[in-house]
Amino acid sequence: MYLEVKDLVKYYHKSNPIIKKLNFSVDKGEIISFVGESGSGKTTFLKCLAGLENINSGAIILNESIINNDNTFVKPQKRKIGYVFQDYPLFPHLNILENIKFNLDDKYKVNLKKIISLTGLEQVLNRYPHEVSGGEQQRACIARSIVREPDLLLLDEPFSNLDANIKFIIRDEIYKIIKKLSITTILVTHDINDVLNISDRILIFKAGILQQYSTPETMYCDPANCYCAEMLGDINKLSFKEKDYYIRPENVKIVNDSDCSFVVEKCFFQGKDYRLVGNYNGSIWSLISNKPIKINTSVYFEFQEDDLIYFDKRCSNFFIE
Repeated sequence: MYLEVKDLVKYYHKSNPIIKKLNFSVDKGEIISFVGESGSGKTTFLKCLAGLENINSGAIILNESIINNDNTFVKPQKRKIGYVFQDYPLFPHLNILENIKFNLDDKYKVNLKKIISLTGLEQVLNRYPHEVSGGEQQRACIARSIVREPDLLLLDEPFSNLDANIKFIIRDEIYKIIKKLSITTILVTHDINDVLNISDRILIFKAGILQQYSTPETMYCDPANCYCAEMLGDINKLSFKEKDYYIRPENVKIVNDSDCSFVVEKCFFQGKDYRLVGNYNGSIWSLISNKPIKINTSVYFEFQEDDLIYFDKRCSNFFIE
């Protein structure tokens, strides 16, 4: 494995660890998305990888070298890890080329032309950060990181400050660059579209505990617990025979008549379809419709038992062990 994290524990107060016995591994060139609510330990973990925080126990092994354990702590500048922050930290008094080249070792200068071309920055190299768009600033930050041939690239909410009309374009461009160069990448994001579209695997965190680590398809269709199911999109809850089942809205079909129905409380236009919200058997449900339905109208629906997801009693909240 290219990146291995073994029994990693991080705390500021021993009685309240931020990360608890984290174990996972990453293959060379994979893009791994970390997903979890605010305060779950995602950004703290990135800082541990980068060397901005020391771990309390466990080990981090990158490219067959130990960079942090009980006996070893490799300084951040020696780790060959690129870190792209959320707020595009470019020097305002330097132009884009000078920002990319800042403190660049001579051995990496041969990469400049290639990386500038890959990131599409040729026309803005002599401009200053305030003279270029948010997308160009983001690509400049990416270029500054990857020109140094990092063993690992860390992206902390890299697309959150971009306007919606260019976000997907920039995201897809950066994805192509990372894959073309086969750069192993850890991405922290709250955007489920980012997670599902560019991740090779997803790691879901809650309260410093790994909940599930798998491919986007497996995570979405076969979540480990209800927390994971809810993190990756809308899901409906159905209580039946003293058991709780879950089903995705897209697996529920609106029909003309059925034993299952609810009264529409809200109807949202989502671009290509409409989202209907109502109360079914004491739970808030969402359905997908290709046309608007008036408020207070009854809608009937059906679903296949094979599409139901069931979790045992451990799923009342989330895994805590």
